[in-house]
Amino acid sequence: MAFSTHKQQQYLPNLYGATAAPPPTPSAQPNHQNATSGSAVDALSKLLHRLPPTLSLPKRRSSPSATTSPPTLSFSDPNLNHLLLSSASELGFFQLINHDIPSQLANSAEAESLSLFDLARDQKESCFPKNWPVGFDADDEEEDGDGKGESFCLDAACSTESTDLSLSSLREFTRALEKLGLKIIDTLANAMGFENPIGEDPACFCSLMWISESLHGDRDKPSGGFYPYVIGLQYQIRSQKYSLLKDSGLVSVSPQVDSIMVTLGDIAQVWSNGKVSKVRGRPVACLGDGNSGRCISMSLLVTLPINSRVRPLLPKVIDEEDQGIGEEDESEACGNKEEQEKRMFNSFSFEDYAWRVHHESYLFKDPLDRYRI
Repeated sequence: MAFSTHKQQQYLPNLYGATAAPPPTPSAQPNHQNATSGSAVDALSKLLHRLPPTLSLPKRRSSPSATTSPPTLSFSDPNLNHLLLSSASELGFFQLINHDIPSQLANSAEAESLSLFDLARDQKESCFPKNWPVGFDADDEEEDGDGKGESFCLDAACSTESTDLSLSSLREFTRALEKLGLKIIDTLANAMGFENPIGEDPACFCSLMWISESLHGDRDKPSGGFYPYVIGLQYQIRSQKYSLLKDSGLVSVSPQVDSIMVTLGDIAQVWSNGKVSKVRGRPVACLGDGNSGRCISMSLLVTLPINSRVRPLLPKVIDEEDQGIGEEDESEACGNKEEQEKRMFNSFSFEDYAWRVHHESYLFKDPLDRYRI
């Protein structure tokens, strides 16, 4: 049974204060149209009285804050380990300068990458057949259907089914970024005190060159979707702002020209047992609606083979198998209790995780939450 008007006023809050009168309504007029309008306003006024004061609509992810410059690191800096640990734990990204990748190579690789987007749709699909995650991908839900949302994911050799495409510069550029990425991973592993699980064994890692054409306007999700990775590298050919998706929200950064922007991914966070801050997905170029120029992003992801298992790698992490051992044996096996560290993540299949991250939306939820202990 519905409440009476008296009971509604007794239980529902008054938006205008305890003693204030309700907002005025138009006076009744003799014609029927005005009388109907007055009744509608009266009904709206009563509805406003019944709404709770804290009523609000769900909020979207906040826009990036003011643009900042990433921390600057160099292999020639004697304080590299300290700066690397600080950037990795607090931000999960930085820019590397004084590297050995020439700008001419980056420009040549970009020119070859741009030519891929000029191919006809059937050529893109035949030259780069889809073999997830490698191959050509198009977001057909993008408006206008004019090629927006397209991306190419290539292996480290930049393989293609066509003998007519020349990607020699892109292939050399990919290998150079891969070599640099492996060096950064090794440096970070040594600084954090755990053995590098990758080394230089090609069977222990996988590199993907992700090429996407940037879209105009705000966009949280990169073309081609998300894919888990250890470390991402992106050469800054020109001055360009990027949006990074952090667990706390979007961050806008503007790296130096000719620097390499480095982002640490979800696999690095698990390996560090939660000590490394991560960036979700690849950087997204911020073009704005007024920018009509063409822009592509070339991101090298150092990731894992599909059959890998992911787990924390810090020394003396207490495994589930260690929970039942005696206190004395535990002390001998793992050292003093002050040096022991509880595992923050369960181990999981990389293939299952990669498939889930790539095909589901995680703009508002951390995909690693399901594996946290």
